Amino acid sequence: MHIARYVSPPFADAFLEIGNRMEENAGGTFEEAFREEIEQVLAELPLKDEDREGFLQFTVQTGFSDGQMQLRSIEQSMEWLGSTEEKLLGESREKSRMAVGLGAMSGLLLILILI
Repeated sequence: MHIARYVSPPFADAFLEIGNRMEENAGGTFEEAFREEIEQVLAELPLKDEDREGFLQFTVQTGFSDGQMQLRSIEQSMEWLGSTEEKLLGESREKSRMAVGLGAMSGLLLILILI
């Protein structure tokens, strides 16, 4: 519930609902509540299935009783997300360069056609 203050909707609403479900203690685990609520939010975003699963994967690993193991698990998830972000940024740069090149070539082709 505290996280909801720091994120914008629809994630804030999802975190509030997760907190409410955990306070009710209706027998479900954190993983189930998190997965169900966040899946609804992620379904509205233009993400690949593997990206959605990657985002949800860290909850599977939080069942460790040792705090250090939980922290390491979260750090590994953050490293995976960071490497995915770097890869996607690189691809985005390449696509931007290609779009500029294609735009220039299209302009040259139009000039040749009109001459």
